[in-house]
Amino acid sequence: VSASSEREIETVVEIANKAIATSGTYRKYRVENGRRFSHTIDPQTGFPVNHSLLSVSVVANDGITADAYATAFMVMGAEKTWRFIRDNKDLGLEAYFILDDNKSNFRIIQTPGFVDMLSKTQEK
Repeated sequence: VSASSEREIETVVEIANKAIATSGTYRKYRVENGRRFSHTIDPQTGFPVNHSLLSVSVVANDGITADAYATAFMVMGAEKTWRFIRDNKDLGLEAYFILDDNKSNFRIIQTPGFVDMLSKTQEK
């Protein structure tokens, strides 16, 4: 996962018997008349998602679940996703969010369980 436009490692997680999937709008998009359009479509509106969430990495018990929730969370946005994870602890989901403040600054938000999975040996 990377908060920059370059392909660099943002953070390293240590997981066992879990899976991680990342979904984002930072690579696949188009620009039309100066406006950026995501490849992720909101099924309720039929239009590309338009919010500050650039990327979400989801840890779940298996890859299919992690991938499905990563895509769904990109549609939901960070705030709704945070509430969903908080209110559905029985699903065992953890997440790492990269948000854009529209000024080329990135903000990282992590669920408490995701913080516990961060590699203790990584150098930043």
